[in-house]
Amino acid sequence: MKRDDHHLVVQEKTLNKQGDGVSWIRGPLLGRGTYGRVHKATLRRIDKHVSFPFEMAVKSAEISVSGTLSVEKEIMNNLKGCPYIIQCFGDETTMGYDGDLAYNILLEYASGGSLSERIKKSSGGKGLSEREVKAYTRSILRGLKHIHDMGYVHCDLKPSNILLVKNDIVGEFRAKIGDFGLAKKRESSLSYPRGTTMYLSPEAVIDGVQEGPSDVWALGCTVLEMLTGQRPWKGEEDLIRTSIMSENELPPEINSKEISEDARDFVMRCLERKVTRRWTVESLLRHTFLDDLGNDDVREPDHSESTIVIGDSEDEFDCDRLLLDDSFSSWSSSGNAFGRADTLCHFL
Repeated sequence: MKRDDHHLVVQEKTLNKQGDGVSWIRGPLLGRGTYGRVHKATLRRIDKHVSFPFEMAVKSAEISVSGTLSVEKEIMNNLKGCPYIIQCFGDETTMGYDGDLAYNILLEYASGGSLSERIKKSSGGKGLSEREVKAYTRSILRGLKHIHDMGYVHCDLKPSNILLVKNDIVGEFRAKIGDFGLAKKRESSLSYPRGTTMYLSPEAVIDGVQEGPSDVWALGCTVLEMLTGQRPWKGEEDLIRTSIMSENELPPEINSKEISEDARDFVMRCLERKVTRRWTVESLLRHTFLDDLGNDDVREPDHSESTIVIGDSEDEFDCDRLLLDDSFSSWSSSGNAFGRADTLCHFL
């Protein structure tokens, strides 16, 4: 096996199919995080008996540290079918010829990249149009409703975990919730708050409690970031925690003159400090901010091979756009559908 500073050459073979019947080839790296890496993946061959799309994303981790990824797969199975949540098509364990094992889950591919990337690239630091924000917001709310109805809390809702998936029929993009690596069952106890400090609710920071209202708080921070192009809180992590715990402090961008009164009121309903006063997902879906909206899809995004940040705090690392150049982008295979593949990829 050859290694250099940027690439690990791995010859993979399928160790077991676990009933999924999918033969795929690992492509360019899309993102990385604490719990694994995401690559673009393509089917080795198109088979009329295979219902999965030709392009997918594969999220992988070394088998020895794949427990979180395995739990994520089970959660996504339980959430399957909602059009506002990234779909999981199955899982496989693969083995390099050096004996290293990797656990992989096959996911819906988001060609529009993440909402975080959309905000950074398209708003110029001034925020997205309210029409676009409304469409994404309603999609996220509908995804959250399904998550909560099924008895889960996401615990890490933020722009980098909202992915933009293209509707090939009309050429528009829909926001879908992804990355369930930190999700938990409702009313299950936590020893410490999960997620990214920037989007944590007061009850999570102060009491370590994360339930459905905590996801609503994170949604408010996310909507504010879409509207303004700016992070909801400023400063280092300790200062952010202090601001979140303060009874009288709200994100400074909430006072931006560029935000309409309806939008401001929507965000304020999400950022009610008292959980009992914070609006529910169902109430927010009926807010006047979303009244004049047509469908949930947006034509704007056009990012190819976009970076996706997974399973970690954006404050702790910077995930740059990483693409393999042409010399690393051709894949070879031999044998049957589950035969040998020469694959270029990054492993943890």
